[in-house]
Amino acid sequence: MSSQIAQTVSEAQVTLERACERLLSLQDQSGWWKGELQTNVTMDAEDMLLREFLGIRGAEETERSAAWIRSQQRADGTWANFHGGPGELSTTIEAYWALRLAGDEPEQEHMRAAAGFIREQGGIERARVFTHVWLALFGLWSWEQVPALPPEIVLLPSWVALNIYDFACWARQTIVALSLVMVHRPRRALPFTLEELHGAQPWQPTPPTSARGRWLVRLDRVLRAYERRPVRLLRRLAMGRAERWIVSRQEADGSWGGIQPPWVYSLMALRLNGYPLEHPVMRRGIEGLDGFMVEDCDDQLKGPPAGAPAGAGRPSPPGCVPSIGRRLEACQSPVWDTALTVVALSDAGMPGDHPALVRAGEWLLGEEVGVPGDWRVARPQLRPGGWAFEFANHNYPDVDDTAEVVLALRRVRLESPARVEQAIERAVRWTKGMQSSGGAWGAFDADNTRALVRELPFLDFGEVIDEPSADVTAHAVEMLAALGRARDPECLEAVRWLIDRQEPGGSWFGRWGVNHIYGTGAVVPALIAAGVAPSEPCIKRAVGWLEEHQNGDGGWGEDPRSYDHVEWIGRGAGTASQTAWALLALHAAGESSDTLARGVQWLVDTQREDGSWDEPQYTGTGFPSDYYINYHLYRLVFPVMALGRCLTGPPTRHA
Repeated sequence: MSSQIAQTVSEAQVTLERACERLLSLQDQSGWWKGELQTNVTMDAEDMLLREFLGIRGAEETERSAAWIRSQQRADGTWANFHGGPGELSTTIEAYWALRLAGDEPEQEHMRAAAGFIREQGGIERARVFTHVWLALFGLWSWEQVPALPPEIVLLPSWVALNIYDFACWARQTIVALSLVMVHRPRRALPFTLEELHGAQPWQPTPPTSARGRWLVRLDRVLRAYERRPVRLLRRLAMGRAERWIVSRQEADGSWGGIQPPWVYSLMALRLNGYPLEHPVMRRGIEGLDGFMVEDCDDQLKGPPAGAPAGAGRPSPPGCVPSIGRRLEACQSPVWDTALTVVALSDAGMPGDHPALVRAGEWLLGEEVGVPGDWRVARPQLRPGGWAFEFANHNYPDVDDTAEVVLALRRVRLESPARVEQAIERAVRWTKGMQSSGGAWGAFDADNTRALVRELPFLDFGEVIDEPSADVTAHAVEMLAALGRARDPECLEAVRWLIDRQEPGGSWFGRWGVNHIYGTGAVVPALIAAGVAPSEPCIKRAVGWLEEHQNGDGGWGEDPRSYDHVEWIGRGAGTASQTAWALLALHAAGESSDTLARGVQWLVDTQREDGSWDEPQYTGTGFPSDYYINYHLYRLVFPVMALGRCLTGPPTRHA
């Protein structure tokens, strides 16, 4: 350990101990950890609109959701997609509309400010397609001005371009449900209009920017004509198959994929297809949404969410904002959070037979996915294995969670080691089988790379394919290396892929976290674990990039705008999670420099009294450029991991 680190080691040790105590206090008695996943207010606005659409919106829940939406309005009257970000048009439209539904009047100051911004940005005419769909559901927009999405898409075989399996799993579930909604073209009545939000110029479709895009615009015109006079037999066949497809994919907690978009559209689609609210599928879906609500209170959460094991109330997650409001989580991450926490506490020196780790290990074993899902369309012979992100999402396990759970299970000592080894072997087999062509991994599907679907006129928001990424690939490599399989062909090929994908400046792009700090913090430890020497040019360039992008106060931060503007890459206010990611990479590379010492000191100096760190910034990524997540546990679990490693010695390397 260098002299710089030695100067702060006692303070850092105290910091680590306090953080571990805080982390242990957040464990549920059943063994899992779960921090809140905070997103933007479209989740809350659309929840209110869904309940209005279904006829189940209540006054008290409306006011509590509206209180949260009001609390997130920026000083200029807008709503942003992430903390500190600029006002965003569609998000502001949906928030404004939800507040109108809650009774706020256009003449009120906060509403006037929001409406002014909306008009300045071109009005609802310039909103994204998904916002236009919501407006059309209530007669506030013409269905004729929404791109076509016929349900016949479910009839296309998997080898035909633009079939549903060309889309990432999150987009796939959404478009199947929406295709049914658009058959019915419903128009629910509202007691008001949104005339005050129209812009000065009429709506015009976004012009395509490529030859493929122009071809898809022509296809959209053909499909619009077809939708006016569909082939009846074909339409009935498609609607029946789409309905069965949706119902068969509902999870045990009532969700679809454990995420908000397909969940709300599936409920609307089934309701329009004649399902009564009392139908078991509808009832589970609606009740499940209630379990994804965060009800703010002073210092306690009101019990576990739906689908979780029964347990007592627990301390609120770090960063919880006390208020009278409630908000909807777009997703929940107990498997991911639990695996990361086990690794972090182990890095901090906690023995594998500690009761907290044993409980977590047993719970994780019970969450293994043992049934086939949509991933099997691309890999029909592959047997199930692995883990998903949520309490209940057996249709969509993912490589990222699987790798992290395996790393966690290796850190715990359970009563049945044979059971652990069997689960790990299934996970390794499944992960290897999910490797895409070229040697890398996407999150949920293999070879989900048909970029053509990105240019469909309907899909102007969010990533819609699941391309291989450096961060997911790095986690798979780290898992294989930890198991002594660094020389396996799959691992060697992935290492080559990662080295080839290094950015010119020395970083790696981060798909599921913001952004180059996340990618670099994942890739460097993986390459070192797989046997790449710290002296290799790729590692030296990564270290140099991190040194160059350290803030003057010793921390690291990166704003989500780095996905769109190069000047933001590696730049932003320091955060605990991003500082920890940088430290993880530097430690793996064998650094013991002033850069590392200053990063450790930043964590020491910024820790809160409760053992956590403040982090209002959104450091998680849902869709690059469009949708970001504040993982409330990241600010705690990654600093524990980084401090634990920095204080305990050099990293482990595997030949």
